[in-house]
Amino acid sequence: MPSADQMSPQQFYHGTRADLKPGDLITAGYNSNYGTGKPLSWVYLTGTLDAAVWGAELATGEGRERIYTVEPTGPIFDDPNLTDKKFPGNPTRSYRSREPLRITGEVAECPRHSPERLKEMKDHLERLKAQGIEAID
Repeated sequence: MPSADQMSPQQFYHGTRADLKPGDLITAGYNSNYGTGKPLSWVYLTGTLDAAVWGAELATGEGRERIYTVEPTGPIFDDPNLTDKKFPGNPTRSYRSREPLRITGEVAECPRHSPERLKEMKDHLERLKAQGIEAID
């Protein structure tokens, strides 16, 4: 199986609450969308709209949920937070990079998770946090 940076071109997404525009760069060094309180050394992207929706829905902050289409400016790698640990083979098509992601557009309409499903995920993340498990980086 080829590494993520050797794959054929595909659409990538990034879910967040940050208000950005095409041409802006998403860079490492900012706090996680998930409230870890520490700057991240990676930027995260996904090849599935569903994973990007989770990113936006779970992001901290007051801004509205946004899904951006992005292009990596450097190599990308499978995200070990999700691949071969929780989801062998990377079916979520979750990746990370140390190089910036360039915003190419915004997804105007996409399905959201039900309030019940979102609550289940938030409760799960709270249980992990209580156990001292850091979900990102």
